[in-house]
Amino acid sequence: MQEKETINTHNFTDTYSVPGTGRIVALDIGTKRVGVAVCDEFRVTVRPVTTIERKSWKKLLSQIKKIVAEYDAAALVLGLPYNFDGSESEMSAEARRLARNFALSLDIPIFLQDERVTSYEANSRLWQRGLSEKEAEREKDTEAAAIILEDFLDRIKTKLGQRLC
Repeated sequence: MQEKETINTHNFTDTYSVPGTGRIVALDIGTKRVGVAVCDEFRVTVRPVTTIERKSWKKLLSQIKKIVAEYDAAALVLGLPYNFDGSESEMSAEARRLARNFALSLDIPIFLQDERVTSYEANSRLWQRGLSEKEAEREKDTEAAAIILEDFLDRIKTKLGQRLC
């Protein structure tokens, strides 16, 4: 049997193809868990939604499809983990791989967003809210997904402002 290579040339960082309206779902991808956040349809507010235990691609895809359908999402954003020096890590390659897989499996556009310090920011926010270390650990992934989405929304608002000038 001949192997077929799928080449997806989608630019996951080009925000010009972001739909103008509708909710966006964001994922903070980890090796064991995936944090999920969503914004409202006007892209004003962002809220953490859930944490998904990461067991297999098939189960992850199934759960993400349900979330995308439940929120009628117009786009999906995955956090892209860079090292502090801006270089890519093994997890960067994994995020890019998952972005390609989602792009082939979902009917909405997929984007990547730099998530360099989101875990630290998430912990800081949760501690400021008075959560214990144990509670913060449970909420960290969804809070990080919310930060990824906030950063992405800021990025597309900046691009929109540049387009209007």
